[in-house]
Amino acid sequence: MSSFTYSGNGFGSVTYVATDKDYFKKRQLKRSAGAFGLWAIGVSAVISGDFSGWNGGIAQAGWGGFLIAAGVVYVMYVLMLNSISEMASAMPHTGGAYSFARAAMGPWGGFFTGLAETVEYVMTAATIVYFSSAYADSILADLTGFSLTDAGYQWVWWLAIYAVFVALNWAGAETSFRFAQVVSIAALAVLAFFVVSALASGRVDFAALLDIEPTAGNSAFLPFGAGAVFFAMPFAMWLFLGIEQLPLAAEEVRDPERNIPKSSRLCIATLGITGLLVVFLNPAVMGSAALSGSDEPLLDGFRAVLPGNLAAVLSAFALVGLLASVQGITFAYGRNLYSLSRAGYYPAFLSLTGRKKTPYWGLVVGAVIGFAALFVIAYGGEGAGSVVLNIAVWGAVLAYLLQMVSYVLLRRNMPGIKRPFISRFGVPGAVVAGLLSFAIFVAVLLNPDYRLAVYVMVGIYAAATVFFAIYGRKHLVLSPEEEFAASGGTAEYQTHE
Repeated sequence: MSSFTYSGNGFGSVTYVATDKDYFKKRQLKRSAGAFGLWAIGVSAVISGDFSGWNGGIAQAGWGGFLIAAGVVYVMYVLMLNSISEMASAMPHTGGAYSFARAAMGPWGGFFTGLAETVEYVMTAATIVYFSSAYADSILADLTGFSLTDAGYQWVWWLAIYAVFVALNWAGAETSFRFAQVVSIAALAVLAFFVVSALASGRVDFAALLDIEPTAGNSAFLPFGAGAVFFAMPFAMWLFLGIEQLPLAAEEVRDPERNIPKSSRLCIATLGITGLLVVFLNPAVMGSAALSGSDEPLLDGFRAVLPGNLAAVLSAFALVGLLASVQGITFAYGRNLYSLSRAGYYPAFLSLTGRKKTPYWGLVVGAVIGFAALFVIAYGGEGAGSVVLNIAVWGAVLAYLLQMVSYVLLRRNMPGIKRPFISRFGVPGAVVAGLLSFAIFVAVLLNPDYRLAVYVMVGIYAAATVFFAIYGRKHLVLSPEEEFAASGGTAEYQTHE
């Protein structure tokens, strides 16, 4: 294959370069799972949202405001997942969001969407590592009286967690899927145990849901007014954020055209139930005011309903939920970096796969970036968890918005492509999901508490745009995603095995 230029002239053009015959042989994945494994990867990626992070939305809008925000966000995810499932069934490529946007909006659209998803997954992994370390350190302090965080060494937790899960994902997709199945079921069992313990303890007081003192002119249900719901939505996303990653497993799951839509529906149903139970019961045993600022809300919930050291021991199992999500999101950022680098948008070495058919460089580099972000923000004097969480959320909603735009464009411009799954909500559903994504995007932009996250995102996009304009767009490769898009959807899907 020789080099050729595609898509316009000058700044808007891109160049596809020739690759040697071993290029794709060094970048192979392996099909290792069915619908159950895919469901487990989806649940594992998200389940930590029931354990930490979501409760910051109560601080923003009170319990009633957060409940409304969570309901709106759930609707957004249901609509969006139907649209994504339709696109994934038509384009069963590892690229996921990047693949959809590349086909709908060209190389620049694919790059900006893929970059948003990179930010989402790398920063989501960092956020979960942060909250996991908080849980682990609290349990250690409860049992031994010693705290790494108090000693100034919280970063040791981060390093250890990243090292374990990079190694686990490096070991092969079959291992990743199997581990995801185990920890997803374990995390759901922990949540079920919390629900039973809370109800049996006699500590459930639904009046405590509304114990935040309302500001002047507002009610106990909406203590900061209806407008505060807007700012609680990014935290409500934490109950579901990451579930949209399932298309990234398209080249590692059997029958992806059928299993991705099926697993997506099962995932959102599972997470809707667990989210509802946690949002009602966790603050009911703690009080919304006390819970709103906690780094480990479920751990505090266990402390409220169980005695002494028993709470600490059983809370160790709560850590399983967060570690499950480290597993799921590590898988996601590894495949996102793999697909974009395989196509030339990122440096090509990130897509190299070893004997186990996993993108080991992508896994390592994503961990290094996440660790560095936590270290700089935490030791720079800011709250690392909330800042990185909002960077992740802003990356996510930007990726969501661009994917819904892609869906509408693909319905209009490529009506004839094969779509084994059709969204029951069609274009109207995608438009509503896109508008809700845009509303959350604006909420992060306007809230002064999230300002640092906005500055970081702008800086990332500015630097990445310069890189792609100068180098990346001149070194693209005809990967499966690029072949499909460049052919207008007429190229047969292939994995270059």
